[in-house]
Amino acid sequence: MKLTTKILLGLLAGIIVGLLFTGSPELIKTFVAPIGTLFLNLIKMIIVPLVFSSLIVGAASTGDAKTLGRIGGKTMVYYLLTTAIAIVIGLFLGGVLQPGAGLTIPVGVEVAQQEAPSLVDTFLNIIPSNPLKGLVEGNMLQIITFALFLGIGLTSLPEEKGRPFLNFFDSLAEIMYKITAFIMELAPYGVFGLMAPVVASNGPAVLLPLIKVIAAVYIGCIVHALVVYAPAVKLLGKMNPITFFKGVMPAAVTAFTTSSSSGTLPITIKSVKENLGVSDKIASFVLPLGATINMDGTALYQGVCALFVAQAYGITLTMPQLVTIVLTATLGSIGTAGVPGAGMIMLTIVLNSVGLPLEGIALIAGIDRVLDMARTCVNVVGDTSAAVVVAASENEIDVPCSSIV
Repeated sequence: MKLTTKILLGLLAGIIVGLLFTGSPELIKTFVAPIGTLFLNLIKMIIVPLVFSSLIVGAASTGDAKTLGRIGGKTMVYYLLTTAIAIVIGLFLGGVLQPGAGLTIPVGVEVAQQEAPSLVDTFLNIIPSNPLKGLVEGNMLQIITFALFLGIGLTSLPEEKGRPFLNFFDSLAEIMYKITAFIMELAPYGVFGLMAPVVASNGPAVLLPLIKVIAAVYIGCIVHALVVYAPAVKLLGKMNPITFFKGVMPAAVTAFTTSSSSGTLPITIKSVKENLGVSDKIASFVLPLGATINMDGTALYQGVCALFVAQAYGITLTMPQLVTIVLTATLGSIGTAGVPGAGMIMLTIVLNSVGLPLEGIALIAGIDRVLDMARTCVNVVGDTSAAVVVAASENEIDVPCSSIV
């Protein structure tokens, strides 16, 4: 049985068990949730060394700073463009489905307001004053920046000087890939352990009052994948979209259950390299970068939820306000961490940018995990589509004959 099939069975089993124990979620949290927590901890254990080593190798393998700049430019343009499209889709669906119409926000619930960092502070924080501190704290933007500087510096050294350094991190990256393969054998059990508590805690009855919000986000995620990623992969990546979606299924399912782009990164790299034929050079650069700055699903979610809050409070958003939401969510995605729940923190900044009541987040908080699963899945699929497109533009992809359009 394929690993993807095993993961899907684990997902299904988690849903069934969760529904059976909706009356006693504490039982599931006590005996089943630790399985999911263990799986997440195993993945988190390898994130920093995997990202750090693979980015150094990826940057160094580009050959020179000019090539690295070209690949980085293509990647950034693709990520920011698809993120902007995603939030427009979210705003459109929020306007059509009217998820907040008729809902009543609980009175007296206070939500801590998050201060939006200035653009200057955001960029200054990318450069680590203490790179070792960034590594220890898992600050992905700083880790990526430091790794890229090391990779770029490595390309400027004579080969005999830089080879030992490169060999060490190349070996470390390969070790991390092997450990990832071992951990993935436990994925079906981990997915079960993560899914059952979510379903048991929420249950179908709790989700009914907010079914429109859930429907808008999930429909938006599907639409974005079909109208943005599928054409991009077909036209720019020269790959059959069906082959693409089948190839990224292990990463997509893992992202759906873990709600963590960063946590899914090891599986994402493995799927893109082995199933889609993307070179190690591109995968090692594009995917860690995407796990940190590419948040299409999160941006789409923010568009839906912003309109949801506005409608629930009877506020009509003007066109300038809608444009502000698009810009804030697009640029804010750069600083949104690829971990569970980070999208909600970013949502407070988006709401604050157009003066919407932050108390509205209290309603969304109850179903945030359900929404988080869908948006994280799209985030990861977006990362993989970028890897395919950039790899095709650099002739760094070995497309299977059956997938050529």
